[in-house]
Amino acid sequence: PEPTPSLLSVDVTGLVSQFARSFVLIFPVYVLGYLGLSFSWVLIALCGLFWIRRHRGGKTSRLGRALAFLEDEEEAVRLSVSSADLPAWVHFPDTERAEWLNKTVKQMWPFICQFVEKLFRETIEPAVRGANNHLSTFSFTKIDIGHQPLRINGVKVYTENVDKRQIILDLQISFVGNCEIDLEIKRYFCRAGVKSIQIHGTMRVILEPLIGDMPLIGALSLFFLRKPLLEINWTGLTNLLDVPGLNGLSDTIILDIISNYLVLPNRITVPLVSEVQIAQLRFPIPKGVLRIHFIEAQDLEGKDTYLKGIVKGKSDPYGIIRVGNQIFQSKVIKENLNPKWNEVYEALVYEHPGQELEIELFDEDPDKDDFLGSLMIDLIEVEKERLLDEWFTLDEVSKGKLHLKLEWLTLMPTAENLDKVLTSIRADKDQANDGLSSALLILYLDSARNLPSGKKINSNPNPLVLLSVGHKAQESKIRYKTNEPVWEENFTFFVHNPKRQDLEVEVRDEQHQCSLGNFKLPLSQLLESEDLTMHQRFHLSNSGPNSTINMKIALRVLSLEKQARSPDHQHSAQVKRPSLSKDARKSSFKPQVPVSPPPDSNKPVPASPVTDSDKKTDTAEKSQPPNASPQWPTDLSRSSSSLHASNFSYSPSHLSVKEPTPSIASDISLPIATQELRQRLRQLENGTTLGQSPLGQIQLTIRHSSQRNKLIVVVHSCRNLIAFSEEGSDPYVRMYLLPDKRRSGRRKTHVSKKTLNPVFDQIFDFSVSLPEVQRRTLDVAVKNSGGFLSKDKGLLGKLLVPLASEELAKGWTQWYDLTEDGTRPHGAS
Repeated sequence: PEPTPSLLSVDVTGLVSQFARSFVLIFPVYVLGYLGLSFSWVLIALCGLFWIRRHRGGKTSRLGRALAFLEDEEEAVRLSVSSADLPAWVHFPDTERAEWLNKTVKQMWPFICQFVEKLFRETIEPAVRGANNHLSTFSFTKIDIGHQPLRINGVKVYTENVDKRQIILDLQISFVGNCEIDLEIKRYFCRAGVKSIQIHGTMRVILEPLIGDMPLIGALSLFFLRKPLLEINWTGLTNLLDVPGLNGLSDTIILDIISNYLVLPNRITVPLVSEVQIAQLRFPIPKGVLRIHFIEAQDLEGKDTYLKGIVKGKSDPYGIIRVGNQIFQSKVIKENLNPKWNEVYEALVYEHPGQELEIELFDEDPDKDDFLGSLMIDLIEVEKERLLDEWFTLDEVSKGKLHLKLEWLTLMPTAENLDKVLTSIRADKDQANDGLSSALLILYLDSARNLPSGKKINSNPNPLVLLSVGHKAQESKIRYKTNEPVWEENFTFFVHNPKRQDLEVEVRDEQHQCSLGNFKLPLSQLLESEDLTMHQRFHLSNSGPNSTINMKIALRVLSLEKQARSPDHQHSAQVKRPSLSKDARKSSFKPQVPVSPPPDSNKPVPASPVTDSDKKTDTAEKSQPPNASPQWPTDLSRSSSSLHASNFSYSPSHLSVKEPTPSIASDISLPIATQELRQRLRQLENGTTLGQSPLGQIQLTIRHSSQRNKLIVVVHSCRNLIAFSEEGSDPYVRMYLLPDKRRSGRRKTHVSKKTLNPVFDQIFDFSVSLPEVQRRTLDVAVKNSGGFLSKDKGLLGKLLVPLASEELAKGWTQWYDLTEDGTRPHGAS
């Protein structure tokens, strides 16, 4: 029989070993005490022991580094030197050193400084003086760029996926200048200046077209692919910002304006030969359009904590999407680690070699938003595949995945596939002017001739041009004191259905706020033109007898050309790992700008990135830009190409607002709410025939008050609404004056509990002039409120009321039928 195991097992060997070690440590102390010696001998012995161990460890470490250097030199350098201190040519093998170029720039630097000083005095100074009466005494008293030249840390030359008639270079530039630029405004006894400037970024240089005669290059184009890092050390900035006309600015806004003004699609074009058609170079056609389906995420990190971190919570995730300097922000999903956004954005891609799709996720918090992960995708890969629908693992975090669907849309100069494109985005059936885009309108505004004087006879106007397609409008720069202005500006519009939409152009006098002429061009005319392009002088109506405006207009159909692949073809988009630290990326990437809140209408509203607003543009009322153009840190109303150096009026009250960019085709209420509403209608029908107004009706009074310069809307009541539950509905009415969809532009009634025939009798107003309101649309939605944490929240019906009526000044009271999407409202009585 096996021996019975003892209840107590003792490791005798281990016990003896532990006793021996303790005796060795304690015995010297006992001996010191027994002999009456000082305890300092113990400390001396311990110090000697530590020194011997450290010396041996240092030798071992140096030997290990030497062996590692022999095995992998590159990895050894990366471990020993901070990544931020390494130039680009160390990180990327196709980026080369350019010391010869730095020596050349150093030799040329004094002459470059002379050119910059001439630019400041002959171009910038007169432009600032003419921008505002308060700045008429503006002048530069000292301009010294400093002796430290610009440095080029690396050069990359593109040899693949480029046109044979052009050369593309990326220069990693760095400038740390001890410059002194002093300015003065004598009228207000104001002095300010700049003590130093730092700028770091990637500048793209395009040499095109290549020609067969000297100097072999027709022109030179310069721009930044993304906003560079810019730091300016100001002197007297507080005094400068107290000057009338500048009091809406701040140092952050000024830095963002300067940075974005250097970024694509803004570019500097320098002709090298006279035969080159500069107008053609100033009419850049985008390489393509990237349609981004921002769908969902999974397994995000929970950043919210309670009870001082004892209890771990969830997150309130939202995304920031960036292509170049086009920025979009999604809506916030509350308390969810697996959020579903289902949003769509469209962005222009001008230079896809070197451009990436950058996405960062954040957790919304009252103070500082927490980082949830990032992603960077090479657009060359997207162009090759045309269509990508994948899950991507987030970088810089321990877990989390993001689901994206990316479509590369090619710009076609023919209308052959237009009907197919319209059918694919369902633009052939609806009557809306907003939604997924079927075409891109590219416009080059050249000049105008023989404009009238405006209100005052024999006085030259300050002309600007208002351009609009549907609900989307943009505004040109202001040209001062001239009736033959030259703008030379580019504009782009995303077009939902070119067969039905029009381009409206109006020339206005900024000084007297009056119209100098207008004309309307149906986009269907472009479909009949050669290459879908028109370049001519257009006669202005309601203007002088010979007043014309010179424009070049091109329409390009957006086509998704799917690549033919073998059945076993598998591909995953190339994900680039960020070379910047998380903090640096957040500070340079996250926009501190307002963007419009999610639209609450069924017909999708084109995504609008952050752009700047002209100084005379009403920030609450100007429509959003049609294109995903570079973003300015102030408002969402026009293309960055409309920025003028003198437009200094901004609304600082909007700067702290953080609202999502409206999605084109999906939103928290769309199309999910519309689909739910249609399902509810089918359930109500259940084999029977519903009446002419299955969703009920709403009674409104609409009129414009010329004395108050406001649109007055009275919400009287609703009748025959559908029941959201057995107890009825808790309806309320929400209104927007399109295209303004910011939170500040929203109007809401009170909630009527448990009724299908609510009576509101509430009055609302929108501050907008009569000519402006006639180009707007009133967006009305009846919604069910539901209780706290209730799931019975949703859409009861919608209504879109065009306000282009001559009877608006008199007003009317009318019952309107509610529909699922509001696209075909009609009066009931």
